[in-house]
Amino acid sequence: MEDQREALRKIITTLAVKNEEIQSFIYSLKQMLLNVEANSAKVQEDLEVEFQSLFSLLEELKESMLMKIKQDRASRTYELQNQLAACTRALESSEELLETANQTLQATHCEDFSQAAKQIKDGVTMAPAFRLSLKAKVSDNMSHLMVDFAQERRMLQAIKFLPVPSTPVIDLAESLVADNCVTLVWRMPDEDSKIDHYVLEYRRTNFEGPPRLKEDQPWMVIEGIRQMEYILTGLKFDMKYMNFRVKACNKAVAGEFSEPVTLETPAFMFRLDASTSHQNLRVDELSVEWDAMGGKVQDIKAREKDGKGRTASPVNSPARGTPSPKRMPSGRGGRDRFTAESYTVLGDTLIDGGEHYWEVRYEPDSKAFGVGVAYRSLGRFEQLGKTAASWCLHANNWLQVSFTAKHANKVKALDAPVPDCLGVHCDFHQGLLSFYNARTKQLLHTFKAKFTQPLLPAFTVWCGSFQVMTGLQVPSSVRCLQKRGSATSSSNTSLT
Repeated sequence: MEDQREALRKIITTLAVKNEEIQSFIYSLKQMLLNVEANSAKVQEDLEVEFQSLFSLLEELKESMLMKIKQDRASRTYELQNQLAACTRALESSEELLETANQTLQATHCEDFSQAAKQIKDGVTMAPAFRLSLKAKVSDNMSHLMVDFAQERRMLQAIKFLPVPSTPVIDLAESLVADNCVTLVWRMPDEDSKIDHYVLEYRRTNFEGPPRLKEDQPWMVIEGIRQMEYILTGLKFDMKYMNFRVKACNKAVAGEFSEPVTLETPAFMFRLDASTSHQNLRVDELSVEWDAMGGKVQDIKAREKDGKGRTASPVNSPARGTPSPKRMPSGRGGRDRFTAESYTVLGDTLIDGGEHYWEVRYEPDSKAFGVGVAYRSLGRFEQLGKTAASWCLHANNWLQVSFTAKHANKVKALDAPVPDCLGVHCDFHQGLLSFYNARTKQLLHTFKAKFTQPLLPAFTVWCGSFQVMTGLQVPSSVRCLQKRGSATSSSNTSLT
């Protein structure tokens, strides 16, 4: 009996779900009916507007042609009337002269005859009738103003609705992700001369495979693309993948989006770990500013919180930093942050393989700064480059200007100006750590080592500030330089 009840409950549940699906589908169908009515009315209205526009254009063309006919008629009429008036005046003059001549022939006096004959001769010589052209100045043929709309009629008869463009297909083999740019290439399954432009949409995601429906990242839209290729530049790859889709549009309608594709955007993304930073450094995710009073202020706040009234040295009693939730577990857990003269802060993401690249821009008025990598076991009193657990480039703008490479307390002076932006390339498995002028990609120095522990990006600054750029791919030019210069790279043994 109980089994039957359970079976019946399952049937009822299934039926209830199916009823809900049917109700939802019925609502969808009703909504589609309403949309069909609304959209058809809109299309009909647009069609009437288009034809009205065509009628208006034909009316304008008709008025223009009628005006041309009227102007040509008026011009011809004016010329013919002037010519007719001149001929009439010449005829009247000739008739008067002819009548005078007939009267002279009837004269009996010789003297009167001779004088009259001379006047008639002079009058005939100057008569307008002999200077007139008896050819009409203009023709009465107006056939050149006739029109033949046979071709246009055929074109109008061939008017059809613009077809919906086909769906583009993104060509993954031709698409490329490099240098923080994405080159996307697509093709059309059918040739379509009516396509006016394409619309590209993309969004960042941390999930490979087809795009997910419930995705927090919005689609970014690029319109008006005329070619079947587009290059997205200046990207920051702060997520692992990007979704792309394309649709074709003609003057009237857009087609369906292509099947979305997902491209991997490998890049090294990290933030600065405030829990490691010296108390005189103010850290804000990817920027750091030196604050001479930072240690004292934090120490006072700590004492106020603990209810202590006595003073303490900021060096001997450093304030404790709040661990970043994004920082990976490291050997520094539970230890104090950097202190004394180790004005250092570490990144929050370990490097334990592969190739990675990031850039750092220091303010030019910084008195001293360094950039490099370190093992996570770097002591809190230790300075970058002065132990075997760290490698760095160091610039000093105070008292004595210097630009050096440092490791294990060995120093090598660099014969190059200090760039305003440094690029760091770390190839963990090859044991290569290279530094570049980030703008010109000039190689400044390469350490060759055998890394025995995971690394963390490391930075130091005194009396200044800096900003880190992450989410960057290894530039193609850097890869080429590494291949060409790997045989001659500077090694740790060259540091003196």
